[in-house]
Amino acid sequence: MPWTRDEMAARAARELKDGFYVNLGIGMPTLVANHVPEGIDITLQSENGMLGMGPFPFEGEEDPDLINAGKQTVTELRRTSYFDSATSFAMIRGGHMDLSILGAMEVAENGDLANWMVPGRMVKGMGGAMDLVAGTPRIVVMMEHLDKAGRPKFVTRCSLPLTGLNCVDVLITDLAVFERADRKGAPFRLVELAPGVTPEEVAAKTTASYVA
Repeated sequence: MPWTRDEMAARAARELKDGFYVNLGIGMPTLVANHVPEGIDITLQSENGMLGMGPFPFEGEEDPDLINAGKQTVTELRRTSYFDSATSFAMIRGGHMDLSILGAMEVAENGDLANWMVPGRMVKGMGGAMDLVAGTPRIVVMMEHLDKAGRPKFVTRCSLPLTGLNCVDVLITDLAVFERADRKGAPFRLVELAPGVTPEEVAAKTTASYVA
């Protein structure tokens, strides 16, 4: 059966490496903070000015002054530091993040990403995703395989406004994991299936070309 969001987050956490500086996007990617593998020491960064975030707090232990970019309450660590948004984005634009895990509305077979707006709907802004995909060497995307109308989100070409071109390295959906070897034309390869999900089911729900 398809992975739950927590199971997807646990799978995304396997992409973390010891010593990494990591930015987690708003929404589903924030769940990754609760699944960091034992023995792995990473530093989480948030665009609103926090470096060294801990996991989500237990109920009743929330501090309203400690929030991530998605306005969710988080915890701090002994090494946590705070700074303004200009410094935060300087870290991102300067290439100091090792990995970013983002959500998406669409991912194209060539690695293009659309995750910041749907035309006609009100949006608060693009957030930091465009800076993250431009300044981070490895991008992991988490998303449902189909949208609410049952249409594929892993597509031949994105139809929504783009966040970045040729920037997605790993795609994790509730059905499967796809990865490509480089951004120089290598195709996405199907590398893992959710329990009980068949290659045929994935193919039927995908319009993008990939290597099975």
